[in-house]
Amino acid sequence: MPRSTRLNVSAGLLLFRRSNGGLELFIAHPGGPFWKDRDAGAWTIPKGIVESGEDLLDAARREFEEETSIHPLGPFIPLGSIRQKAGKTIHAWAFEGDADATAVVSNTMRTEWPRGSGRWIEFPEVDRCAWFDPATARAKMNPAQAELIDRLEAALSASPDATPSPDS
Repeated sequence: MPRSTRLNVSAGLLLFRRSNGGLELFIAHPGGPFWKDRDAGAWTIPKGIVESGEDLLDAARREFEEETSIHPLGPFIPLGSIRQKAGKTIHAWAFEGDADATAVVSNTMRTEWPRGSGRWIEFPEVDRCAWFDPATARAKMNPAQAELIDRLEAALSASPDATPSPDS
């Protein structure tokens, strides 16, 4: 029996690091033929659908690991939720760390392509990840998700050395 999901609710994580050059953000480019040649506005935080009854932060951690093969460790900074143009609500948290963007391995998904053709293809849900400064990340991300960067910057400037609780 398929797992029950909340189709219009997703949860995800925004990995960040601080370097001499300032803040850097780790974001993902969706895989598959629809996204292949898209760049500006196509990138996203690693995120996915929340299963019915699943804790939002647990879903965000699971989805991040499935899409990047990186095990996320807190503490997590709550970034609240945003609503994308198509109506999907995304709940997000940030966490500080480092990762080799070239070593990302994503889970795969299967879809009919082209739609209605009867031909099914399988591809990585995320085809690549990369580190970007905040301005570049805002330009590359889904416009609604750019607000998450603003919220992270506000949280870090309000308390740059504070460590949030592990399960925030």
